[in-house]
Amino acid sequence: MQGVTMLEAPTADQPKRERPGGKIVVLVIVLLVLLVAGGYAAAHQVAGDKVPLGTTVSGVDLGGMSRDEAIAELEETFGARAAEPIQVEVRGGRSDEVRPEEIGLAIDYATTVDAAGAEDSWSPARQWDYFTGGDDIDAIVDVDETLLSDRLVELSEGLGVPPKDGKIRFEDGQVDVVEPVPGEAVDTDAARDAITEAFLGDEDSVELTVTDAEPDIDDSDIQEALDGFANPAMASGVTLVFGDSDVRLQPRQYAKALSMVPEDGELVPKVDARKVTRLVKGATSTGEPVDATFKLVDGKPKVVPAKPGVEFVPADVVAVFTDLLAAPDGERTGEVEATVREADFTTQEARALGIKRKVSEFTTYFPHADYRNTNIGRAAELIDGTVLEPGETFSLNDTVGERTAENGFTIGYTIQGGILKLDYGGGVSQMATTTFNAMFFAGLEDVEHKPHSFYIDRYPEGREATVAWPSLDLKFRNDTEYGVLIHATVTPSTYSTQGVVTVQMFSTKVWDIESRTSERYNYRAPATRHLTTPDCEPNTGWSGFDVDVTRVFRVHGEDEIDHTEEFHTEYTAADTVVCGPPPKQDPPAED
Repeated sequence: MQGVTMLEAPTADQPKRERPGGKIVVLVIVLLVLLVAGGYAAAHQVAGDKVPLGTTVSGVDLGGMSRDEAIAELEETFGARAAEPIQVEVRGGRSDEVRPEEIGLAIDYATTVDAAGAEDSWSPARQWDYFTGGDDIDAIVDVDETLLSDRLVELSEGLGVPPKDGKIRFEDGQVDVVEPVPGEAVDTDAARDAITEAFLGDEDSVELTVTDAEPDIDDSDIQEALDGFANPAMASGVTLVFGDSDVRLQPRQYAKALSMVPEDGELVPKVDARKVTRLVKGATSTGEPVDATFKLVDGKPKVVPAKPGVEFVPADVVAVFTDLLAAPDGERTGEVEATVREADFTTQEARALGIKRKVSEFTTYFPHADYRNTNIGRAAELIDGTVLEPGETFSLNDTVGERTAENGFTIGYTIQGGILKLDYGGGVSQMATTTFNAMFFAGLEDVEHKPHSFYIDRYPEGREATVAWPSLDLKFRNDTEYGVLIHATVTPSTYSTQGVVTVQMFSTKVWDIESRTSERYNYRAPATRHLTTPDCEPNTGWSGFDVDVTRVFRVHGEDEIDHTEEFHTEYTAADTVVCGPPPKQDPPAED
């Protein structure tokens, strides 16, 4: 058995002994690191921000150049080319010159050089690329797409049928669609690439190809625009609320304010703010509010809406209006912030009166006289358009006013004290008689009327009225539950034709009226009067008489008499008037 030599481990008090080679290894490692670092720093110093060796940009050698040098080299090479024309030929079309600068074609020099690898970096990959990674790359080119597209449109002229965009128009409250049409055009992408390649390659010509082309606004764009805006906009009217007043705008009114314009390949709605504002201003008043009224359209009464006095910001109106256009039925009402002064007689109140149809009409005729044309015409003008609300009483004197020159009247013959005299307003009784008869057949309540003192044969006996300011008036009350609109017209007389006076009343039909006139009775002979006053007017007299008129009321549409009303008239004899003293009496004969 061999003996084993046992080595004693050093104790804690005994230090380890260092090997002589350890320090040498560390020293060598440090030296190597310093050498590598120095070499790497030297490599970075060489590379800097230079373009990697062997790099070319669109055929231009930039390898080893600093960033600024590379940019300057590209500018020198390509800068002048921007103004040099390139002959562009369109197959089957025309030929023309295109300068790169006119379509906005230009190289982004800085971005191109950076893309080629010109950068200052300590990255090992950067150092490696500089010495070993040079490539052939294309310059980065920008093109103004709008300028290019416009130029290609010019070059495409004569190439058969160009594509046509679809359109949507708004006319007469309807949506009108112009269908899109495919066609032929120069391929924009291919043209951009070909012209760019010619520019970068310093070529002086290029051929462009024509392809089938779809319009920018195609069927899908049209349908999207119809569904999203056009059809909802024209589906029904919109209501703008100003305080307590509504302004209702119908599609036929606002159609001209709408349009759809192409934008980024789709149709975008546009609203003409001025036209919308004009519509709203037409339905409102910027000053004092305007009451609702009535007008006749094809012989039928229509409400002319009230105009509230409104102050608003047009932009607020347009914003609310635009939002409502695409809203569904039942949600097409919106409030507009505004300062509002309401009309005294609103549109709602006018419609609630039930003025729907003609309920009576009466016409009289008069012989020619200029004063009659003036005075009767003026009275008709003042009466026309009068609206009687339920329970309201009409007064001719209050409506027409005093017959004076200032009020538009002239001097004519009147009856005063049973004889003819000249005074302002002569002939107005013709209007009073015509209005009385229209009231009579409308079934309204007679409050006050006075027949002429003697009978005038152009009027219906027992159914006529005279007036005089301020003592004699024509009054009647609207005792129905509906409003009454009075329409008065005059056709002036001429030397060869009679004048015509017509009064119509419009409301809701309540009564069917029948007039029954008795025979004349209780005749009275005229007397003869001699007048010596300067204003004497001669006249040939006629007899007076009594007559009775019965107004028979039947509920509209029924045969049974509901009630009757009696009118008794006593006409005095119209005296014969002789201007001058009475003849002398012969003395009595003497016996």
